[in-house]
Amino acid sequence: MSVLEWKKEESVAVITLTNGENRHNPDFVAAFLGALDEIEKDLGVSSVVILSSDAKSWSQGIDLTWIMGKMQQKDVQGIRNFMYGINNVFKRVLLYPVPVIACLNGHAAANGAILACACDFRLMRADKGFFFFPEIDIGIPFLPGMIAFLKKAIPYDTFNEMALTGKRYTAKEMAARGVLVKACDSEEVLIAETMAFAKSFQKKRGVFGEMKRRLHAGIVEIIEKEDPKVIEPLKLFWKD
Repeated sequence: MSVLEWKKEESVAVITLTNGENRHNPDFVAAFLGALDEIEKDLGVSSVVILSSDAKSWSQGIDLTWIMGKMQQKDVQGIRNFMYGINNVFKRVLLYPVPVIACLNGHAAANGAILACACDFRLMRADKGFFFFPEIDIGIPFLPGMIAFLKKAIPYDTFNEMALTGKRYTAKEMAARGVLVKACDSEEVLIAETMAFAKSFQKKRGVFGEMKRRLHAGIVEIIEKEDPKVIEPLKLFWKD
């Protein structure tokens, strides 16, 4: 089963996540980075939209079945490689030379919500789906780099509440708190609004990419210098 596919609609590259709950595992990392590489080669693309083909979920985050299997196999290097890989996904999005827009047409949970926050902009349907971080309840603290770019997408008081409670938020709540560009009444309206927003961007890649590099230089530094201190000893899961 394919993990994703992409197509070009006028100046917009539309990446559709096609693997059900769109869990993150090495297959997702490889496919996502490969798609971004292909899209960047097309100089006619001025923005990227990410949506899901699933009726319920945009992305439910890390593939826990995969990672627990690796833990049972004691494949610590495989887990490390994946964590560095997902960080490469985040860095690629943070530094991508055109706008990356999350079109949240379902639940954005855990690492899925984190990926949405790495994107430049987010729109979400208001009639279905929640935006939330259950990490506090499943014993997986955020990596330092994740915290850095989550704070660029979410006001700190809201992020603090979300991180420490695990509470589920609706699109309207997220829009009211400045996390979304807009909460849309239906999936049809969401896609239309997102595509119109994406097509409004006709920025020069050079200056756009440089602006993002300067904006996010501190975040990238934390990902590259602080995250290995957690990934190498596998301080990823907490039972108490």
